[in-house]
Amino acid sequence: MDEKMMQEALRLAKEAAQEGEVPIGCVITLGDRIVGRGRNRRGTDKDALAHAEVEAIREACKTLGGWRLWQCTMYVTLEPCPMCAGAIINARIPRVVCGAKDVRFGACGSVTDLFAMPFNHRPEIEYGLMEEESLALMQAFFQTLRSKRKKKRSDFILE
Repeated sequence: MDEKMMQEALRLAKEAAQEGEVPIGCVITLGDRIVGRGRNRRGTDKDALAHAEVEAIREACKTLGGWRLWQCTMYVTLEPCPMCAGAIINARIPRVVCGAKDVRFGACGSVTDLFAMPFNHRPEIEYGLMEEESLALMQAFFQTLRSKRKKKRSDFILE
């Protein structure tokens, strides 16, 4: 079931990429049922808080009628940032399954580890599920972005 849910998170990440957003997708499950979905929408919504994990947590809370997601699992394509790690802790999500680590902003073991801090709730995190797919999506997105920037610069210089 983990792989099936990560595939759904990757599908959401691809949707984000198609809209020009950093390709991060997230689903939250209760048993075998998806109760929350999210994808990165920071640029689209012009909102610094519009991360995939926050969207998925909001939807799961609405779906389940409460803020404690203590029986849920989160599947996310990239290691959560500090804000999202804090939201996961506050929502009491016990298990996070992550595609790839984020060596620049990751707050669950890469740059720092908020899950290891002495908060009253410490989620378990598992890395590596469909890691190659998650990384390939991110790399392709940023390669395309760099190519577009180079083209804009060269168009400007030629004019």
